[in-house]
Amino acid sequence: MVLHHRISGSGPTVVLIHGVCHRSHAWDAVVPLLTDRFRVVVVDLPGHGESADLPDAGDVLEYMVGRVAELIDAVVPEGERPHLAGNSLGGFLALELGARGLASSVTALSPAGFFRSHADWRYTVSVFHGLRRAAGTLGRHLPAVSERAVGRAVMMGVFCARPWRYPAEAAAIDGEAIVNNTVLDRADRAAFVFSAPVDEQLPVTIRWGRFDLVLPVGQAGLASRLFPQAQVEITADGHVPMSDDPDGVAASIAACADRGSAYAERLSAPHR
Repeated sequence: MVLHHRISGSGPTVVLIHGVCHRSHAWDAVVPLLTDRFRVVVVDLPGHGESADLPDAGDVLEYMVGRVAELIDAVVPEGERPHLAGNSLGGFLALELGARGLASSVTALSPAGFFRSHADWRYTVSVFHGLRRAAGTLGRHLPAVSERAVGRAVMMGVFCARPWRYPAEAAAIDGEAIVNNTVLDRADRAAFVFSAPVDEQLPVTIRWGRFDLVLPVGQAGLASRLFPQAQVEITADGHVPMSDDPDGVAASIAACADRGSAYAERLSAPHR
């Protein structure tokens, strides 16, 4: 079964991939800024939102890569390679799919997969586990807490540089999701390994918030070494920049897609 998704707009296809404990709503502020130029597909990853649960066993990341690849095959017009953009876990998936030759460009926002040490990994896991305990304590009070700007500042401060901008309904959804999400328990640092790129010239943008408290911005250095063709943007955002700066995120995606379209045209042009 194809992952749950929504499609809007027209033009070259852009697929937007969320991170752990989010779902397609994470892109709500960005989608309207892209649909005048692009056909935008937003997806719920396995075990998130309205998509089916993850299988009980196996490599979680490889399963997700496979399901997103199936979605691309199902929704992208024949002969077109989409532009991919992802945040956090979604950034890892977008880069990996790009490395496998399934994208015309990749924009990765604070992508996972660039842990410099086991301490980096344990830090990130501890952040999520701490948030899970806090959300579990709030329980049925989550919607009420998220209605207030001060409540969102506490709940979303780890993820956003400007958490009061985060929509109340989305904050309540994320709070509930972090309690029930199983990816947190099954992911492993060793699984975050990128395939050898099919095309080392694939246009890539890596955008990292200097106020990222989940995957600290220092990891951007390793990201640029593993993807040396990437344009690296360090911004005044947190881990989830789609609410901090939707205009800037949309501009980064569009600019990378433009580079990808131009690159694809050069590749397809007949040699003289």
